[in-house]
Amino acid sequence: MKSDAIQRLQSQFDALVQNIPGEEIEFWFARDLQELLGYARWENFIATIQRAIESCQTTGYDAENHFRDVTKMVKLGSGAERPIEDLML
Repeated sequence: MKSDAIQRLQSQFDALVQNIPGEEIEFWFARDLQELLGYARWENFIATIQRAIESCQTTGYDAENHFRDVTKMVKLGSGAERPIEDLML
């Protein structure tokens, strides 16, 4: 991969990074990374994440330290909000 492509991708990932206030923990929301990683549908991306969780567990790591289920509120076109599932990675 060319250096400029790598720098562009790194910038995109860096723009999506989140921080937990008061702690030195960085993470990404899975739904934010979904499109960047080329997944058009959440169902396909969550299947990939499930395989990553299984791999994490198989290698002896605690998956809960790397994959945290969360619920986020999203605005609908009507102005109302509804909860959606997401993961902190």
